[in-house]
Amino acid sequence: MKLYHYFRSSASYRVRIALNLKGLAYDAVAVDLRPGVMAQRSAEYLALNPEGLVPVLVDGERVFTQSLAIIEYLDETHPQPPLLPRDPDARARVRGLALVIACEMAPLNNSGVLHYLKGPPLEADEDTVNSWYAHWIARGFTALEKEVGKTSRDGRHMYGAAVTLADVCLVPQMYNARRYQCDLTPYPTLRAICAHLETLPEFARAAPERFESAP
Repeated sequence: MKLYHYFRSSASYRVRIALNLKGLAYDAVAVDLRPGVMAQRSAEYLALNPEGLVPVLVDGERVFTQSLAIIEYLDETHPQPPLLPRDPDARARVRGLALVIACEMAPLNNSGVLHYLKGPPLEADEDTVNSWYAHWIARGFTALEKEVGKTSRDGRHMYGAAVTLADVCLVPQMYNARRYQCDLTPYPTLRAICAHLETLPEFARAAPERFESAP
């Protein structure tokens, strides 16, 4: 397998975690998203993924885009350990937790959106952009803090007492929130879960610092 990724991309981070959890070897190919480079907009990369986004997973002749679709593909083709419960009710609840992050938080705070806010015609200053980032972090994590009080059985996982897709999404989002110096004190349960997950070797090996290639 070959993973096209950017070290600080939360979507890429999710897939790295999932590959590690499944015990799958892969070649990591860095795609530099920085404004001065924008390798994701090159003709070569757009031929691979017309969206011009990371990550992309290549498995033999098959090419997959969108992090959650990639992770579910991995879960279905390599079912152990499972990242989604078998019970339909539990699966829906785990997906719901994951989608709060992957659909409601991360897309509004990804690098493309932040660069657009800073450029014309909006030309938002740094304080405004940081306020925008913090707003969506607070909105999503406030909801999740309430939810995990009902769904976590051990205070160390988002749902039940085992790693799921929701956990795979949480850690990258918490990493980025810390990077942007968001106030995380209102979310003690989420912080405790993240702290536990980051001790697991599969999560630690996926950390951005292990793949850092740009300032």
